[in-house]
Amino acid sequence: MSKRMLQRGICCFLLVTVLTGQAGALGTSAASAILIEQDSGRVLYEQNADEKRLIASITKIMTAVVALEEGDIQAEYTVTAEDMAEGSSMYLKPGDVLTLEELLYGLMLVSGNDAALAVAHCVAGEEASFVAMMNETAQRLGMEQSFFCNPNGLDAEGHGASARDMAVLTAYALKNETFRRIVSTASITIGERYLANHNKLLRLYDGCIGVKTGFTKAAGRTLVSAAERDGMTLICVTLSDGDDWNDHMALLDYGFSTYEMTTAVPAGRALGSAFVTGGTVPLVSIGPDQDLSCPVAEGETLTLQVEVPASVAAPVVPGQVLGRAVLCLDGREVASADLVALTPAPMYVEPEEDKGFFARLFGG
Repeated sequence: MSKRMLQRGICCFLLVTVLTGQAGALGTSAASAILIEQDSGRVLYEQNADEKRLIASITKIMTAVVALEEGDIQAEYTVTAEDMAEGSSMYLKPGDVLTLEELLYGLMLVSGNDAALAVAHCVAGEEASFVAMMNETAQRLGMEQSFFCNPNGLDAEGHGASARDMAVLTAYALKNETFRRIVSTASITIGERYLANHNKLLRLYDGCIGVKTGFTKAAGRTLVSAAERDGMTLICVTLSDGDDWNDHMALLDYGFSTYEMTTAVPAGRALGSAFVTGGTVPLVSIGPDQDLSCPVAEGETLTLQVEVPASVAAPVVPGQVLGRAVLCLDGREVASADLVALTPAPMYVEPEEDKGFFARLFGG
């Protein structure tokens, strides 16, 4: 923020659900674990969440994200011998012709290591180029403990991520409707191939919407899951967890029973005004560009901090970013949104007749 930026704090008391559990009573069999709410990113539980570890096939979440952002899902690809891989398989054969979308089903439902290589070759031509895209995306998303050496998650020196990074990636990935549709598919037939999703939580847990399983001997069992209830989507990640199905159900149960998604300020509601210089109006109304929401437990009180400039120069158009709103709990940020102009402020243009005799005489 510039020196002209002012900061005001506004207290908001929110309605919440009944508290039925305590975070301190939770525990998992995982080496690392985290539970977050998707939209706000608020952490509801964590355990060694920033420790980088081998992640096995949950790597394929990043593979799918890059493919959906950089490729054409209707593009056809002819499988080659270079796509053959050890481990879990979609059972591709050289000469098979599939669309990128069909390969993504094989990637995410049955965790095909061959599908991962085919996706990489379809999108980038070379595996190394695709892996570079994966790492560029990780950097863009702020995944500080992540590095990818391949698109399938087979163990490799340096390859891995933290539970927190994988939660951040999954929260981002689930904003893509095609990704969400694929990972929530229980089964699909592609040609003569019947693909059944390896994620048992789609059958075991009410509201589950995916996301990805993983296993190697060195990494152990890795799992990323997401579930949605009452307008709140929770994402759970466990790394090296021998009891991951039960741990995920317990963590998700804790999140849904303890927290309620609460909207402090809906998108488009005016939070105040900003002074306008050089405009036809003295003020413009400002408000968040999206719902300012986060999960809240009983007894928690949020503080809303609004950061706006002392004045803005005309012209101002609706939707123009003018500041930032931050929801805080005990001094820690739990959600934020851009503050945008809700009303216009055109630039003031001095009428011709007000310029004076000499200005008109000399063409000023």
